[in-house]
Amino acid sequence: MESLKEMVLKFAEERDWVQFHSPKNLAMSVAVEASELLECFMWLTPEQSANLSKDQLAHVSDEIGDVLICLVNLAARLGIDPLASAGEKFRKNAEKYPVEKSKGSAKKYDEL
Repeated sequence: MESLKEMVLKFAEERDWVQFHSPKNLAMSVAVEASELLECFMWLTPEQSANLSKDQLAHVSDEIGDVLICLVNLAARLGIDPLASAGEKFRKNAEKYPVEKSKGSAKKYDEL
């Protein structure tokens, strides 16, 4: 993760883009790139989405990369360790969704 962070920051610095990378703009870029990822699946059936062609898979991979780059950039700007954040969120989700109540259910935690 640290090497990816360094690559992302170096890329922006070399292009003098850091001036545009406010937390607001970076958060918006995460949403924009996530929307482009969603577009890859628009109008596909669940079966089609699970069986992408080689070209579709390459496009999805590019969009996942864009989302991750934007997210790493935002986390770096705010001084947040994304792996630590994910670990903490898993811990919180384990409390909200105990196996005995949530297994096999799509209900939100407040409906369990």
